[in-house]
Amino acid sequence: MLDKKLLTLIRGQRKYIVYAVLLSLAGLLANLAITAGICWIFRQVIAGQPDALWRPLMVMAAGILLRFVFTVTAGDLKTRLGSGVKRDLRRRAYDKILRLGVRSTEDMSMAGLTQVTMEGIEQLDLYYSAYLPQFFYSMIAPLVLFLICLRLDWPTALVLLCCVPLIPVSIVAVSRYAKKIFAKYWGKYTSMGDGFLDSVQGLKELKIFQADEARNRQMNRQAEEFRRITMKVLVMQLASTTIMDFIAYGGAGLGVCLAIRAGLHGTDPAVCLFLILVAVEFFLPLRSLGSAFHVAMNGASAGQKIIRLLDEEEPRWGSREPAGGALALDHVTFSYDGQRQVLRDVSMVFPPRSLTAIVGESGAGKSTVVSLLSGSREPNQGQVLLGDDPVNTLSREGYYRRLAVVSCGTYLFNDTVRANFQLAAPQVGEQAIWAALEQVRLDGFIRQAGGLDRVINEDGTNLSGGQKQRLALAIALAADRDLYLFDEATSNIDADSEAVILDNIHRLARDKTVILISHRLANVEGADRIYVLAGGQLAQSGTHGQLLEVGGEYARMYRAQKELEEVNVHG
Repeated sequence: MLDKKLLTLIRGQRKYIVYAVLLSLAGLLANLAITAGICWIFRQVIAGQPDALWRPLMVMAAGILLRFVFTVTAGDLKTRLGSGVKRDLRRRAYDKILRLGVRSTEDMSMAGLTQVTMEGIEQLDLYYSAYLPQFFYSMIAPLVLFLICLRLDWPTALVLLCCVPLIPVSIVAVSRYAKKIFAKYWGKYTSMGDGFLDSVQGLKELKIFQADEARNRQMNRQAEEFRRITMKVLVMQLASTTIMDFIAYGGAGLGVCLAIRAGLHGTDPAVCLFLILVAVEFFLPLRSLGSAFHVAMNGASAGQKIIRLLDEEEPRWGSREPAGGALALDHVTFSYDGQRQVLRDVSMVFPPRSLTAIVGESGAGKSTVVSLLSGSREPNQGQVLLGDDPVNTLSREGYYRRLAVVSCGTYLFNDTVRANFQLAAPQVGEQAIWAALEQVRLDGFIRQAGGLDRVINEDGTNLSGGQKQRLALAIALAADRDLYLFDEATSNIDADSEAVILDNIHRLARDKTVILISHRLANVEGADRIYVLAGGQLAQSGTHGQLLEVGGEYARMYRAQKELEEVNVHG
C-alpha cells in the first residue's frame, strides 16, 4: 500500500528511504555471501579437501561483518528518518494551527487534534521508517535473488519468483477490508478521547445536574465500541498473517522440492544446498512487509487526518496596518458547506464610541457573525470592513492589536495571574493590572489569594464562573484595544458578576467600539443600536424603544423572555 499523498509529506526525508533500501539490499548480498560460504564448505568436505576451508571461512567472516555493519547503519538511518519525520510534521502541524489562528478545525476537537498530532504522528513515523523501506526492499529483493538463482537452476528460480506475488495479492485482498476497519478505528479512538475530555472538563456540571451516571454509561458504550473495533483489527491481522505464512512456507517448500529434484538429475549438491537455503529468502522480505502491514494501515489512517489538517483553508490576511474607522459587515453572505446559507446579504455597522448589540434565536447566525468579525472566517460574498479597508487586506497582527474578544469560553492558561495578563499585553505594568482588576471588582480576591503570583489552573478551574469571566474581562481591559467583542460574556454566571461586566461594557462604549452578543435581551436594552437576526437575515435594527414600538421579532422575543423570567421569580 503506497499513498502518494503521504509521500508528499516527507519531501526532504525521502533520501533516507533510498539509503535504507540500498543498505538492506547490500545486507541481502552479504547474507548470500554467508550462504555461499556454507555451501562452499559443504563442497570442500565432500571433495575431501578440508585443508582449503580457510577461503570459504574468510568469505563467511567478511559476509557476517558486512551484514552487521549494513544492518546497524540501516537501523540508524530508519531512526533518523523517523525522528526527522516526527519533528517536521509536528512543526508543520503546530505552524498550521498558528496560521489558522482563532479558527477551529473542521472535523477535529481539541482532544482529537491532540491525539492526531501526538499518537497519530507516532504511527505515521512507523509507516515511513518501518513500512516504506520494507515495501521497496520487498519489491527488489526477489528480483535480485531470481537473477542470482537463474544461472544455477532456472526452473527452481522461476517457480520461486512466480510464487512471490501471491503474498502482495493476499495483502491487497486484505487491504480493502482493512482500510474500512482502520478508518473506523481512528474514528472511534478520537471520539472516545473527545468524550473523555468533555466529561472531565464538565464533571462539575454533570454532578450538579445528576447526569454523571448517564455520562458514565455513554463512556462505557464508547469504550466497548472501541474494544470491538480493536478486536476486529487483531482478527484481521491474525488472518492476514496466517494467509501469508501459508503462501511463504508453501512456496519455500515447493522451491526446496525443486532443488532436490535438480540434485537428483545431476546438479552439483552444493548448488542444490544453496537453492534450498535461498528459497526462504525469496519470501522473507514480503513476509516481513505483511507483518508491517497493520502498522502501515494505522499510520495511513492517521496520516489522512494530518493531511486534512494541513490542507485546512487558512484565513487570508494582508500586510497593511489598520487605519481605524467603523467596523462593518457589507452585504455579507456566508455558508459553511456551500449549500445552506447561514447568513444572507447581511449589512451591519459598528461605529466607534458606541455600544451595538446583536440578538436572535439559536441558529440565527450570531456565532457566525462573531467568526467573521474576529477574522476566523471569510464571507462567501460581501466584505468585512474596518473603515474603508477590507479586513482580509490588513495585517493579522495589526488587526488583533485592535481587537479583544471576551466570550463565555474565554480560555485562561495554567500560569500566574500576571502571566495571563502579559499574554494579552506583554508590556503591561503591575499598576495597570491592579487597576483592571479593581474595575471588575476582583482586586480584593486576588490579593487574598496570593497576589499576581497566584497560579490559575488550566482554563480557570480553581475560579468560579463569575470570577473567571471577570478576570477575562480585566485582561481585555488591560490590553486596551479599540474594538471589543463580547460574545455571550454574561452567560452562566452569577447576578453580581453579570452586573459588573455589563457596567464595564457600558463604560467602555464611551471611548471604544463595543459589540455585545447576548441571548438575554434585558442586557441589551441600553445599546445604541440593536441588530436582530432571524433565519440568517437581518430582520430588524434600531434602539430598544424603537423595536418594541414597531413590534416584530424583537418585541416577540423580549416579551417571551419577560414572561419566562416572571414565572421563574414567582414560581
